[in-house]
Amino acid sequence: MAFVFHIHQLSFILMSDVVYLTKEKFVELEHELREMMIHGRAQVAQKIAEARGHGDLSENAEYDAAREEQRHLEYRISKLEETLSKSRIIDSKDLPTDKVYILSKVTVKDSKNGKKIQYQLVSPEEADFDLNKISSTSPIGKGLLGKKVGEIVEIKVPAGLFTYEIIEISR
Repeated sequence: MAFVFHIHQLSFILMSDVVYLTKEKFVELEHELREMMIHGRAQVAQKIAEARGHGDLSENAEYDAAREEQRHLEYRISKLEETLSKSRIIDSKDLPTDKVYILSKVTVKDSKNGKKIQYQLVSPEEADFDLNKISSTSPIGKGLLGKKVGEIVEIKVPAGLFTYEIIEISR
């Protein structure tokens, strides 16, 4: 039995796990990958060589630790390569402000205390809660995506239920 894929079908399959990144984050991840491949691997190889010099490998904790470090490094390298291969660079200037999209800055008002909070929806790789950059796949991110100014949204989170009014959407 033969399977035939047309190019447009294959591109749809490959695009299903797209990772959207800003240009800055893409460059940062590329730099991190390059550093790990060049310097990280060299440092781990040196640690392994030094540990081998200590004799019997079967009872050499230093050697075991260096090999474990190597496994972690190689895993991180493969994950970064995978992320970069799936990534598409997006620019917030290319997105409208009629609704909440990824890279939108959304100002919401908490219905319980009237406090205004601004979030920026980003990819999971760029999320940084301290900077109010929340993942578009988080409960709050999912709850805000596609909403418009003036809408009231109820978002179930582990801590309970948040009710927000969307005050402003910007880039």
